[in-house]
Amino acid sequence: MSETDYEDSNVKIITNEVKSVNPVLIEGFPGIGLVGNIASQQIIDELKMEYIGSIDSKHFPPIAVLYEGLINMAVRIYESQEHNILMIVSDIPVNPVVTYDISKAILEWAHSVKVKEIVSLAGIATMSEEHKVFGAATTTEMLERIKEKVELFQMGTISGISGSIMSECLVRRMPAISLLGSTRSQNPDPRAAAVVIGVLNVLYDLNVNTESLIEQAEKIEIEMQRLAEDVRTSEQPAVPRKEFPMYG
Repeated sequence: MSETDYEDSNVKIITNEVKSVNPVLIEGFPGIGLVGNIASQQIIDELKMEYIGSIDSKHFPPIAVLYEGLINMAVRIYESQEHNILMIVSDIPVNPVVTYDISKAILEWAHSVKVKEIVSLAGIATMSEEHKVFGAATTTEMLERIKEKVELFQMGTISGISGSIMSECLVRRMPAISLLGSTRSQNPDPRAAAVVIGVLNVLYDLNVNTESLIEQAEKIEIEMQRLAEDVRTSEQPAVPRKEFPMYG
């Protein structure tokens, strides 16, 4: 193990040596609309971030992720020295049983590699068709940084691993912000992920391209519209058969 590893009875984090100095750690776990997951993967691809390690737990589902024929870990850690960013991306949801342990492990590991602040990416369900980014922070200084760029999440709760990480950041006095992309559906929402990336671009001067996400969104919307039309067609009442008199 290197000095950046972490292990207890429930969670294991193994990485190569982190070379960035006081990096920003961004995390994106699956949730509503897969906003955090989609946004994180787009950033990794566009910034050509380097895979440096993974997070594992006996509470994770027993699966291996395949990409172009190669086995990969479900929860991965990437680094971009150029942009001074670490990224945690997950292809699996985290069981609530182990959420606290995962959050604690991530914060312990983040402290060991001298992360200066954490950004949590997730989705939030709304009734509006307009895609917005809601924001929250653990300190007034972080809130001041985002208040002109997002709609402040005035009251409510952040559930799941994202909420747990934010709570752990507050307890450990780690500066952190939560960016929540609004979505109307549980279906994957690349458009919501794109607006979240737009805020990150402004906050951290990243210039991550989101055109491919918009193209994905348009394809998904066309498929969903086609599916809805198929459902409507199948639900139309059957035309009663006419009884024709028989001759002969």
